[in-house]
Amino acid sequence: MSKKRWIDETLKPTLEKYPERKETLLDEREILNTPEDVNDSEIELPGKFPYTRGIHATGYRGRLWTMRQYAGFGTAKETNERFRYLLAEGQNGLSVAFDLPTQIGYDSDDVMATGEVGKVGVAIDSVEDMDALFNQVPLDKVSTSMTINAPASILLAMYIATGANQGVSQEKLRGTIQNDILKEYIARGTYIFPPKHSMRLTTDVFEYCADKVPNWNTISVSGYHIREAGCTAEQELAFTIANGIAYVEAAIEKGLNIDDFAPRMTFFFNGHNDFLYEIAKFRAARKLWANIISKRFGSKNEKSMTMKFHTQTGGSTLTAQQPHNNVVRTAIQALSAVLGGTQSLHTNALDEALGLPSEKAAKVALRTQQIIAEESGIPYTVDPLAGSYTIEKMTQELYDSSMALISEIDDKGGMLECIEEGWVQSQIMDSAYKFQKEVENKERIIVGVNDYLEDEEGESEEITKINEEAIEEQINKLSTLRKERGDVSKYIEKIEKIARTNENLMPHIIEAVSNKVTIGEVCNSLRKVWGEYRPNDIL
Repeated sequence: MSKKRWIDETLKPTLEKYPERKETLLDEREILNTPEDVNDSEIELPGKFPYTRGIHATGYRGRLWTMRQYAGFGTAKETNERFRYLLAEGQNGLSVAFDLPTQIGYDSDDVMATGEVGKVGVAIDSVEDMDALFNQVPLDKVSTSMTINAPASILLAMYIATGANQGVSQEKLRGTIQNDILKEYIARGTYIFPPKHSMRLTTDVFEYCADKVPNWNTISVSGYHIREAGCTAEQELAFTIANGIAYVEAAIEKGLNIDDFAPRMTFFFNGHNDFLYEIAKFRAARKLWANIISKRFGSKNEKSMTMKFHTQTGGSTLTAQQPHNNVVRTAIQALSAVLGGTQSLHTNALDEALGLPSEKAAKVALRTQQIIAEESGIPYTVDPLAGSYTIEKMTQELYDSSMALISEIDDKGGMLECIEEGWVQSQIMDSAYKFQKEVENKERIIVGVNDYLEDEEGESEEITKINEEAIEEQINKLSTLRKERGDVSKYIEKIEKIARTNENLMPHIIEAVSNKVTIGEVCNSLRKVWGEYRPNDIL
């Protein structure tokens, strides 16, 4: 039976009797996909260009994804204890959350840091804190991801110095620095310097690591925070990859060869609620990047074309109401990431809408990944949903719509221009507003929030509290460091001097932090030369 005949003879009479629920009409999806919807002119295989079906021929049969739970709170000592707990429970990679002062380049004793030290991540002021953070964590064996952007070069320099203090050379260090400043201007807001100077720091890391830290991923281009700000799946894809294009262009303009740095570019996506569409999103992302790197930039290295990405389940989808429902949400989102072929995964804890994850909730989040890995059987098959008419149609639709958005960005002068004009931000704001109105009008149901409500009075969750005495100790320790380290002015002055040139800053930042110059002192020297970014108002 043809699709047209099915619509006339079967679908229409059914719709007359059972009209579709209004929430199924929000995203204008096909009611039925058939072979006619799939372009089968070329069979795509795992591990082969354009990598729609995955970057490895054997998928997870040879190696599972890295279970990399995001953690950080209070002081380095407290976070180190959580790290070692998670490693003991079977986690095989670390992911560091830094507090807000660290993210925007202020020391814990700065007046700008008042009330924020250790609150949304760990406070790192100096290499002494970094040493404590990784105490008894062998940096030659453990891979570390650091979610840090504006001062990414400084935290990487501290990590390199800590490795040296452990006797681990920088050539042996493995991990990822987020180092994605563009999405800070778009969605997250933890920027320091104007875009041009921030891009210089990003590409300095590219250049330095290509030569000196060959096993380090020099950027994690992040769509996660863009999605958290309220954009659609198409916008997450397009804006993330457009940011990736901007970094490639900046590195090439610096004189770098694409195949010297692109193999160490990675990506970071959001695992959201729309299960099938998210799987298709991950597949489309690989296809987009492979085609852009090969055709637009002329890469000859397959490793440059293979998109490696981390996924985190959607923080904005978690609810403070009926928080145990978040375990289910997280499991669905994690499953979409695995079916989509992620290289590493963080699963959010059930209590994150209430506060920092408790130890118990963090373990349940980790166990969610372990159950998928060890009990579901899904990792035994490579790209198991390939050939599904729906998945293949969604993958191609996401590819086409995202590529159209990237072309629109190109026509407007590129991502930097679109960010500075506020165009990208306004697109996200419009999408977020539309979604919120659908929730408020109960067109889109959020269980426990706008339907299936319960009286939760008297229910409570274990909430992790920050130890304020430990924060005072952090500030006092910083004061002691300043008194005992000796004169460090020459290192600070050198950074200021090099910032006025085109010379790579990384060697000088490493030298400074190795001699106990603090993150605030390095950032203040750069603020003195470059100033701070002030965004335009967006209407």
